[in-house]
Amino acid sequence: MSKIIGIDLGTTNSCAAIVENGAVKLVPYKGGEFIIPSIFAIDDKGNELIGHEAKRQWQLNPRNTVYAAKRLVGRSYASDIVGAMKKQVAYEMKPGERNDVLLDIGHKSFRLAEISAKILNKIRQVAQDYLGEKVTRAVVTVPAYFTDRQRQAVKDAGKMIQLEVVRIINEPTAAALAYGIGKNLHETTVIYDLGGGTFDVSIIEIRDRVFEVKATGGDIFLGGLDFDQAMIQHVLDDFTKKHGIDLSTDPVAMQRIKDLAERVKIDLSSRESAPFSVPFVTMTPQGQPLNIDFTFTRKLLEELTTPLVDRTVAILERVMADAGLEYKNVDELLLVGGQTRMPVVQKRLEKIFGKAPSKGVHPDEAVAIGAALYAHSLEDNSDLRLQLLDVIPMAIGLERAGGEFHTVFARNAAIPNAKAIDATTSYDGQTEVAMRIFQGDAPQVAQNELLGDFLFSGLKPGPSGSARLEITFDVSIEGILTMSARDLDTGKQMKTTVRVTQS
Repeated sequence: MSKIIGIDLGTTNSCAAIVENGAVKLVPYKGGEFIIPSIFAIDDKGNELIGHEAKRQWQLNPRNTVYAAKRLVGRSYASDIVGAMKKQVAYEMKPGERNDVLLDIGHKSFRLAEISAKILNKIRQVAQDYLGEKVTRAVVTVPAYFTDRQRQAVKDAGKMIQLEVVRIINEPTAAALAYGIGKNLHETTVIYDLGGGTFDVSIIEIRDRVFEVKATGGDIFLGGLDFDQAMIQHVLDDFTKKHGIDLSTDPVAMQRIKDLAERVKIDLSSRESAPFSVPFVTMTPQGQPLNIDFTFTRKLLEELTTPLVDRTVAILERVMADAGLEYKNVDELLLVGGQTRMPVVQKRLEKIFGKAPSKGVHPDEAVAIGAALYAHSLEDNSDLRLQLLDVIPMAIGLERAGGEFHTVFARNAAIPNAKAIDATTSYDGQTEVAMRIFQGDAPQVAQNELLGDFLFSGLKPGPSGSARLEITFDVSIEGILTMSARDLDTGKQMKTTVRVTQS
């Protein structure tokens, strides 16, 4: 059988890892880099570019370059998040017929699963070149706070390129595997994962080769991109104040500012100040060239991004409370994701936990390495036996009369998990029962994410309340929901994976 590889499919960057001769290592790309930017583009000749090639031409071709698409996966076009993204990116979005988002790139329409599939395929090709053999199976990581819909989308992306996604595991759990395997640990760890696009916190109890998630939480619209955005907004406001010109409508100027914001942010992790200069960014109405030219200080960056760090701390506090855990009882704090390199993030956490974070994992590599170790444990001839006990990140339930959310699985319920509920007909002569399934933590379904509709038909018509149905909700180890229904009078059965429906 071909090797199962581990893939960290990130919002801004992706990478792969494998276990070879008992050692786990990242798969190198040409030029010795391990990281592949999660960027897809179509150039003016109609060529598709992925990764580094796409990133290189980004400044000149922002309109046909897709980045941070992971933030849109599994979202309905009408959602607030899609609205916020439209303001931040140069590529065009339009509504799809599956209540999803389509991207309009190089005069073609792409579904988000197709974009994910192209990036996955690039990572797979790099791994094949390195291994010298075909790769058909992978363990792929997702943010712990991904919904059922978003997890399904990753599976679908794999199907499009004949890559079997053997298992989906949560990014913080993967990082904990990278940290804990082979050390015979017995400890409670907090994984604080602040990446390019998403934020997760998981509390995991490690007992040698058993990794049990106690509680998890997150925000899949909080990450390094938002730190960049805070800098960009400051630069734009400053320029408007000085020159009365709004640069936000100029895609090429915006792209230059975006690129520089990320570079300056990284510089400010090791320096107190850095120049922020973009020469000839635009012209005055009289044709005079104008430059952006000022000094960004670490202090200013920290002031601009305090609300973002506060948001991560609020989530951390909620997850600690969910787990019933006090900071003094945490054995290790692991920092994962590039944005955790920011000194103020480390200082803030050190103050909360009363100790420095562990240096036991590499923030950019831990997730891929954990995925590869887990992949290795699934291989037939593996000597590595692991047990992952995970939880669902937010409640799953159904719509009650009046739009109330009826919880079937509570937030942080252990998975795999199954629950049966009784249902019946609500009017005479009814031959089918429909249910709308949602996921989220709000008391009203309108604020939660619609996972789909479940329809059980073929009931014997009779008076209201006479049918006896048993509906079983089954959440797999990957956090994916399947439903089945049984008519207790006839024994008729029906099973389905909840499909996302048009709404």
